[in-house]
Amino acid sequence: MRVRRAKGTIHSLCILGVLSLLGACAALAPRDAGPRAEPFDVLGRVLVSHDGRSFSSSVRWQHGATFDELWLMTPTGQALAYLREDGTGASITGADQVKYQGSSIEALTKQALGWEFPLARLQHWLRAAPAPGSAAEIAERDSSGRVMRMTQDGWRMAYEYSAAPEYEGQPRRVEATSAAQNIRLVIDSWRREPQANDSSPGIFITR
Repeated sequence: MRVRRAKGTIHSLCILGVLSLLGACAALAPRDAGPRAEPFDVLGRVLVSHDGRSFSSSVRWQHGATFDELWLMTPTGQALAYLREDGTGASITGADQVKYQGSSIEALTKQALGWEFPLARLQHWLRAAPAPGSAAEIAERDSSGRVMRMTQDGWRMAYEYSAAPEYEGQPRRVEATSAAQNIRLVIDSWRREPQANDSSPGIFITR
């Protein structure tokens, strides 16, 4: 495995062919993201729109008590990228097995992919809850009291729910929009706890 610090000019990362890596990323110490959301393990699809461009893939997100792991995949389950963040920092590994490291997933995705995946806040927003540390406004709830629209830190969230029991009352669809981008997550499977040694076919895992 080749490991490169996300410092200076990042050269390349392969996702759906060749993606341009933007700018330079200083290798900073891991930051304290504050209280974490309860663990979950979701499978679904993500669509990101930014600067007139868009990116879409299947996604698996394992959110544990001390770590986050995300796999971006083709519809057939082939790995495009593996993202990990824990107390030591963050990394993105491409399908070419080249690994880039930095202080946070937010910084790495912004530098490497051109769009920000706001992991520290989205882990809470995915559960239709405000992220700790800043004010949030819940603009609308449905007749069951579930959050339908919320704003925080310049982001606007919209939610859809399913009556299917496997969603355990959690949203089926989350749309987060800022001035610069839109992230749409459609959740196909929701579990409360990450499943150890449980990954989809074709996914690579690097430690």
